[in-house]
Amino acid sequence: MASDPEQPSFSSIGRVGKSSGEIDGAGVDEPLLNAGQHHSSESYSVLAAIFPFLFPALGGLLYGYDIGSTSSATISIQSASFSGISWYNLSSVEVGLITSGSLYGALIGSILAFNIADFLGRRKELILSAVLYLVGALITAVAPNLAILIIGRVLFGTGIGLAMHAAPMYIAETAPSQIRGLLISLKEFFIVLGMVAGYVVGSLLVETVAGWRYMYGVSTPLAVIMGIGMWWLAESPRWLLLRAIQGKGDARDLKDTAINCLCRLRGEAFGDTAPAQVEEILNELAFVGEEKEVTFGEVFQGKCLKALTIGCGLVLFQQITGQPSVLYYAASILQLIMTGVAVLAVDKLGRRPLLLGGVSGILSFGPIGWLMISEIFPLRLRGRGLGVAVLVNFGANALVTFAFSPLEAWLGAGTLFYLFGVIGLVSLLFIFFVVPETKGLTLEEIEAKCL
Repeated sequence: MASDPEQPSFSSIGRVGKSSGEIDGAGVDEPLLNAGQHHSSESYSVLAAIFPFLFPALGGLLYGYDIGSTSSATISIQSASFSGISWYNLSSVEVGLITSGSLYGALIGSILAFNIADFLGRRKELILSAVLYLVGALITAVAPNLAILIIGRVLFGTGIGLAMHAAPMYIAETAPSQIRGLLISLKEFFIVLGMVAGYVVGSLLVETVAGWRYMYGVSTPLAVIMGIGMWWLAESPRWLLLRAIQGKGDARDLKDTAINCLCRLRGEAFGDTAPAQVEEILNELAFVGEEKEVTFGEVFQGKCLKALTIGCGLVLFQQITGQPSVLYYAASILQLIMTGVAVLAVDKLGRRPLLLGGVSGILSFGPIGWLMISEIFPLRLRGRGLGVAVLVNFGANALVTFAFSPLEAWLGAGTLFYLFGVIGLVSLLFIFFVVPETKGLTLEEIEAKCL
């Protein structure tokens, strides 16, 4: 698609500032504050929105499946009758390494994501995640000894770390604002659905010879589907436009590619509005200063520091209120139902009411927390900022998981859950006073109005 020769160059767009509000001397309104009603009538095709959600969400399904299946796999692998191996007599430490191997890998994936996310882009990061899922599952399923098995678990976990980082970003940046909350929260529903599927598959195969190999092998076709699907999907238009205004490629080619990607992602209903949408996003990105290069220190300053406080605070409280431990005691079907309630209500009721109401019962913390961290970071800092949040999430998960049993033995189960309750009250105060409402806002408006 040819660019309009009358359009201002990207370099001139990049000079839009909050104080001057001018492009090459021409006065313009602040795009986010005075023309922010475009999203209320944003057109899209529901059918076209399915695949840009579904294929990234498979990364969450595989994460949940790993959690659910591993509980049965560790029983199977220690069985003299059904393990199908000679090294089934494992110590508690060795079983712990099998169980937590994917968690260590997720921590590695989070660190990798911080460094490569903005270079690779959301789509390629998810393709890499699918490859790691596939390789990790295959190595685990055919492992001839414990060492190879743990290597496979770590590789699979690295895929988890990348998927949990890139999937919410890709969905947030490609989804229409009217259903963004629904789709990102639905990804969390897929995680819980994967857990339930893992428990079911594990229970069916736990008394099958070498059943643990089949449990882990089940992940491979889903990983293949995820990889092929992400290869077929279009790149995030916002990531392309970010590269354009930062001078990382031919600006007009990137702009034309972004228009084509928007048309593919939104379907025929988007029609001829894609060029205007791209121009509006470009002006909004330039207005909020997205053309600047990201420095490491900037991740912990200004707008990103506020976004980090919100995002990391939510995932930290999600973990230290005992949610990882509660998962082992709460009925999975109840969590599935309550996550579904959060999914359906998030775009109608808003993020804050569901967080404040759901923290009391823990069950809506997961979907809404992940939704908030996917949309709260400024675009040029989103890759690194979300990387830090995901690292905090898995780090806190590891800490709570490993500390739960010693604390239960030391304090007693009753006292420990009272402690989780007190932390839950603190998290309510954090949400009430710190977390903003983002319902109905575009990602650029969130940056301008909430940070």
